[in-house]
Order: sequence, then C-alpha cells, then structure tokens
Amino acid sequence: MGSVGGQALIEGVMMQNGDRVAVAVRRTNDGQIVVRDLPTSKRFRKLSEIPFLRGLFRLYDMLVLGIRALNMSARIAFPDQEEEMTSTWSVLMIGLAVVIAVGAFVVLPLYIANSVPALRTGNSILFNLVEGAIRIIFFLIYLLAISRMKDIHRVFQYHGAEHKTVYTYEAGEELTVENARKYTTLHPRCGTAFLMIVLIISILVFSLAGNPALWLKILSRLLLLPVVAGVSYEALRFSGKEYDNHWWVRLLVKPGLWLQLLTTAEPSDDMLEVAIASIKRVTEDPNVPAGEAAGAELVN
Repeated sequence: MGSVGGQALIEGVMMQNGDRVAVAVRRTNDGQIVVRDLPTSKRFRKLSEIPFLRGLFRLYDMLVLGIRALNMSARIAFPDQEEEMTSTWSVLMIGLAVVIAVGAFVVLPLYIANSVPALRTGNSILFNLVEGAIRIIFFLIYLLAISRMKDIHRVFQYHGAEHKTVYTYEAGEELTVENARKYTTLHPRCGTAFLMIVLIISILVFSLAGNPALWLKILSRLLLLPVVAGVSYEALRFSGKEYDNHWWVRLLVKPGLWLQLLTTAEPSDDMLEVAIASIKRVTEDPNVPAGEAAGAELVN
C-alpha cells in the first residue's frame, strides 16, 4: 500500500499516490462530482530522491501542482465563469506568495527582535528563540484570522475530509462515508505539520548564523531557507513513518497536530464523498474509467 496524500481545493480535494494525481470537485450548478486526472511533472526526478535536497524540490513541485489543482478546481466548481488563470499568472502568484511569506514570517519577526537593544547585542541563542517565538505567534494569528472567513472555512472542511479519507484507506477499510466519518481530521503527515516543523527547525538552523548586523541576519535567513526546508522535510518523513512506533515521536508531532485544529474542520458527508472519489481514482485500477471507479464523472 503506497503513501497517499492530498490537498484541499475549492469545493474539492486533490489526492496523490506516487505519480498518480486526481482532482475531485463538486460542481456548484448541478451538484455533480467531477473527477480529473492531473499529470505530474518529471522535472527534478533524480534530485528529488537525494536526502535533504529532495525536500526543496518536493516543496517546489507541490507549490506548482497545488496552484494547478486550485485553478482546475475553480474552473470545475464554477463552470459558468469563463475566467481562467494562465500559467504566467500561476508563476506570478507563486512568486508573490513566496515574497509575502518571507517578508511576513522571516524578515518582519527578525526586524522586530533586532529592534530590542538587549537582544540585538546579546546572546545569539536568546535572540533566535525570541525571533522564532514572534514568527510562530504571527503564523498563529494569520491562521486564526483566515479560519474565520466563510470560504476558507469550507476549504478547511475539505481538508478534514481529505484526512478522514486517507485514514480510512490506510486502515484498509472500504472507502465509504460511514467508515471515513469516524476518523479524526488531524493527520501527522499533513502539510500544516510540515509548517510547524519548519518554524521549529528554523530556530535551530538560524542560530548557526550567530548574532551579526541586521543585513547579515537577513541575508543568512534567506540563504539558510533551503537548508530549513530540506531538514524539515526529512523530519516530516521520519515522523510519518515512525509515528505509530515510538511514543517520543508522537510527542514531538503534537504541536503540528494542534496546529491542524485551525486548518481543518469537521466535513459534511457530501464533502467526504468528494474526497473518496478522488482517492479512489489514484488507488484503484487506472484502466477503470473514473465514473465506474469512483461513482463520479470523468472530464478529460
């Protein structure tokens, strides 16, 4: 049984099982579940197998794949809207998102911590602990704020549906709404858990740069971001594999699970149906038409 993961979309769920990726979305005009296969990129395939390097390339692939899946889900969910995001706009969106994320969660916490004279010239470990704490607080405030938005809350419900469905598959149970309903919305291999790991690992890695002048601190953070991503990805892989085997791994994963209380919500049965349609498409016989395999329509 392969490792299956996914992502919540606009009125839908993307599931991935190796090279197989499927997007399932419920159309808003007629309530029909539409399933589409989403081709994956073959770029960086060999580099993606090298430990500590693969995290960076995996993150890039997931960003690109995620934007493509979101674009597809919007077109399916709202077929009457003719606007479509071009590949150029997708790249610009990714770039803008990265710039905003780096500015808000890397540069700004660093600037605030550096504005305190006692920290600016004091112990580097204390400086990085305070900087990291500010970064985590900013991130929690951001998640709490967007979770209050109605449309984002629905996405978080689909996020919960994705996790419940993955749990059902991993347990070897039949993929039904009844079986999926009983599982928790919190999963140790979630991308939200990865973000929490990044926030914690960044404190340790950024400490290597010491406590130099502000411009050197900013430069060191930017240069060390790939290192943080690589180490965090390996930590996520290890915790996902060993979660059921060691109590101390479960303890370390707890903060990531708690964070999912903000990024997941209890889904409705019709949302579980969408997630099941997606996971069936990537785990069952690929030669079987999606309408037969998942009880949904396949649109090529």
